[in-house]
Amino acid sequence: METSTVDKARQWLNPLYDEQTRTEILRLMKEDPVLLEDSFYRNLDFGTGGLRGVMGVGTNRMNRYTVGMVTQGLANYVKKTYPGPHKAAIAYDCRNQSREFADITARVLAANHFTVYLFDALRPTPELSFAVRKLECHIGVMITASHNPKEYNGYKVYGNDGAQVVAPHDALIIDQVREVTSPDMVSFTGEGGKIIKLGKEMDKAYLDAILSLVNLSPTEINKFKDIKMVYTPLHGTGVHIIPMAMERMGFTNLLRVPEQEVTDGNFPTLVSPNPEEPEALKLAIKRATETGAQLVMATDPDSDRIGVAVRNQDGDMVLLNGNQVAVLLTYYLLEKWNEAGRLKGKEYVVKTIVTTDLIQVLADHYHVECYNVLTGFKYIAQVIHKNEGKKVFICGGEESYGFNVGEFVRDKDAVVSSVLVAEVACWAAGRGKTLYDLLKEVYLRFGFFKERMVSRTLKGKDGMEQIKIIMKSMRENPPQQLLGSPVVLIHDYQRSETVDMVSDLRYRINLPKSDVMQFICADNTVVTVRPSGTEPKIKYYYGVRSKLVSEAAFLETESLVDKKLIALHAAFQK
Repeated sequence: METSTVDKARQWLNPLYDEQTRTEILRLMKEDPVLLEDSFYRNLDFGTGGLRGVMGVGTNRMNRYTVGMVTQGLANYVKKTYPGPHKAAIAYDCRNQSREFADITARVLAANHFTVYLFDALRPTPELSFAVRKLECHIGVMITASHNPKEYNGYKVYGNDGAQVVAPHDALIIDQVREVTSPDMVSFTGEGGKIIKLGKEMDKAYLDAILSLVNLSPTEINKFKDIKMVYTPLHGTGVHIIPMAMERMGFTNLLRVPEQEVTDGNFPTLVSPNPEEPEALKLAIKRATETGAQLVMATDPDSDRIGVAVRNQDGDMVLLNGNQVAVLLTYYLLEKWNEAGRLKGKEYVVKTIVTTDLIQVLADHYHVECYNVLTGFKYIAQVIHKNEGKKVFICGGEESYGFNVGEFVRDKDAVVSSVLVAEVACWAAGRGKTLYDLLKEVYLRFGFFKERMVSRTLKGKDGMEQIKIIMKSMRENPPQQLLGSPVVLIHDYQRSETVDMVSDLRYRINLPKSDVMQFICADNTVVTVRPSGTEPKIKYYYGVRSKLVSEAAFLETESLVDKKLIALHAAFQK
């Protein structure tokens, strides 16, 4: 172990830190030097999801001191960047220590002469984004680790546009945070500002905004108001607000999963509170099977991601992946906007570079502009901000189960997504179809696209080094062909460069630099590789295309595509 790591740990043995923290560090020094190193070998940094890490003692952990020091650095940044008086909004989710971290954040900002709006209980991340804009705050902070395992917590920072911070602001904040090297540099208490509680009034304003985006009339919804749907918040923040939204829309048959309505950061009914994982929807699907419900929706702990299951042609519940949900919602919105004559030539949608290209195909068909941005909803929000007042944002989505509509919220929003999924189910029913039928309709009209993501977890300092080696190898020895199809384009987002393998020409990528490699084959197969910005993982994204000749051929086509996706991963790993 490097001496500097031990020295960093010893600094936490002084009286500035509470007795419990000092005792735990002494225990790690004596009993678990590997865990000690992982706790101190670096400082938590901002990734695609802000500050996120395992809870515990140390500079590489989420704890009251790292939260306090980050908040002081954030306060210093705001005071240097914007004239006062300064305002901030703070929310938190169901995770262990979330309330404590939110209170610490509020007190530090108030001690730095901020007016702080702190929600009176747990609330969804998108409502925090909404509140920042509604209250004209300089910043917002959401205490959450989103869909990460229970040992994690996090600290999402939002700018005055209600979006997570991007360059150059993220780097400028980090610069200020790094100057706060000790708790004695943090104003943990003080009477300079004030803390104001937010409650039902903000909930109402948020729901009013969401429901203003509904495309169907009350009469149309009323015809199918009794569609049987199951919803679970996975122990998280959607527990009250999403049922309220459904009730206000007029739906009368929303079934719940009582075991998962208990607010609990240990997620007792789950292996992982991630709607991307089939296991997370297991109880909800069981409830749907028992009751004959047509639709299942699950939201993650901070209610920014949504998982969906629907009934197939045999009546069985099947999970949709994030790309399929985004495609269904985008298709519906473009159809309704086109039908209403709202497509005037200034409208646009946004997707990320790892999200299905079927969204681009849909946009082209409806003559709507489609932006392709880096992974992370903050980049979708950045496009919205740049186009504000000049173009009209319809929707944006990413394969990791995030979607949003309209400009009220500048992050992915599982509350509005839940509303929209129910609305689309209602619209499909009016056409004698299910959501599953509607997906087949899209594939038949525009082509069959399917994607698969495989992640590999590599924890700790050694894991980070392994990930760097994998990405380095990818750049130095890129694949020349995949399953017999030659690689024709290589996008290296770290070098901001596209290489045309056929002509050997090079083109500049006009996106911020990011450690991502993407390989495009002659048959339109796409493979993307990137380290996760929020977890110790490297992620592999595979996408293939096929032609669906008829609805009857759907299952056969899907089976062949699934086999190709599995073979593609096996071939790429070699």
